[in-house]
Amino acid sequence: MDLATIIGVIAACVTVLIAIFLGGSFSQFVDLPSILIVVGGGLAATLVRFPLNGLLSAFGMGAKLAFTHRKIEPRELVENIAHLAETARKEGPLGLENVEIEEPTLAKGMQYVADGYDYNLIRDSMEKERDLYLTRLNEGARVYRALGDSAPAFGMIGTLVGLVQMLATMDDPSTIGPSMAIALLTTLYGSLIANVVCIPVADKLDSKFEQEELNQTLVIDGVLQIRESKSPSLIREMLLAYIPEKGRSDMIEAAA
Repeated sequence: MDLATIIGVIAACVTVLIAIFLGGSFSQFVDLPSILIVVGGGLAATLVRFPLNGLLSAFGMGAKLAFTHRKIEPRELVENIAHLAETARKEGPLGLENVEIEEPTLAKGMQYVADGYDYNLIRDSMEKERDLYLTRLNEGARVYRALGDSAPAFGMIGTLVGLVQMLATMDDPSTIGPSMAIALLTTLYGSLIANVVCIPVADKLDSKFEQEELNQTLVIDGVLQIRESKSPSLIREMLLAYIPEKGRSDMIEAAA
C-alpha cells in the first residue's frame, strides 16, 4: 500500500472531523440532498467528458495505482539489468530463464531475449506496451482531475439551489438560519471531495506517470542492450544516464 496517500487522506478527514466536533454536532454537517447534488452531479459531469467504456476502468486503475506502492528506483533497475547481462554473458540467453525477476516488464523482456526474438520485434512490442500502459495511467489522472473540477462547481450549484429555497420561505424568519446552513453544506462537500481526494490523487498519478515512463524506458534500453550481447559494464555505463547525478556518483564509486 502507498502509505503517503492513505495517511494524507486519513489525516485530512480526521482534521476536518475534529474541527466539526469541537465546534458543534456532527449531524449538522450531514445533508443527503446536498450529498446527492455534489456526488451525483460531479459523476454525471465527468461521464459527459469521457466515454463510458473507458471511464470505469480508468477510475479503477487510477484508484489502484494511487493507493498502492509500485515504485522501483532506477538505480535498482540498472543493477538488476547489469546482473542479467552478466548471466547472459556467462550462460547464454537461455540462462535468463532460470533467473527470478520481480519487475514484470523486465521479466517479459528477458523472456523475449531467451526465446531469441528479433531486436526490432522486441523494441516495437515493449514500446507499444509501455505507451499503452502510460496512456491508461494518464487517463486515470484525467478522470480524477475532471471529478475534482466538477465537485466544487456542483457544490456552488447546490448552494444556489439552497439559497433559492431559502428566499422562497423568507416569510418565516426561523427557517432562514437552518436553510442557509444547509445551502452552504454543498460547497463544503464539493471542496472536500476535490481537495482531499480527487486533485491529490490526480497529482499522485501524474508523479507516478513520470516515474513509470522513466523506468519503462530504462528497462527497454537495458533489454535491447542485452539482446545485442553488450558487456555488463558497458550496459551499466549507458544506463547511468537515467540516474540523477548524486546517485550516479555513488554507483560509480561502489562499482570501483
